Amino acid sequence: MIDKIFLQRRIERVRGYYNDLTELLAMADGMSRKIFFYYAVERVIQLIVDEVIDMNNHLISALAFSVPDDFQSTFRVLADNNIVSEKLAERLAPIVGLRNRLVHRYETVDRELMLRMIGREKEDIQDYVAVIERMVERNGD
Repeated sequence: MIDKIFLQRRIERVRGYYNDLTELLAMADGMSRKIFFYYAVERVIQLIVDEVIDMNNHLISALAFSVPDDFQSTFRVLADNNIVSEKLAERLAPIVGLRNRLVHRYETVDRELMLRMIGREKEDIQDYVAVIERMVERNGD
């Protein structure tokens, strides 16, 4: 059973983090060479992705979808079950890999490239939230 309150809380958190990210990116020109700026952006990305993964996992469990192999695959499972579009799933899944590289320091991240990628793809986060919110309104208990 879908937990509407669980999803609504995470949607609100993602929106707040998204607003924080938007403010940070607006400061990029003057701040992009300062290390604490990058740390702030990295942290906000981690928070957003963690909330999105929680929502994905909740939906997969609540709707008894197939268990994904990893967090990136949660987007594929949602697309396979017509929760999100395939295009949106393909665009969002890589952000989990970015989050993992940032959090676990698997490899060095090109910070300027990270900023460009986030700037281009941050609208996908809003699209995802809108899709999940509509689904909750239709199906949530």
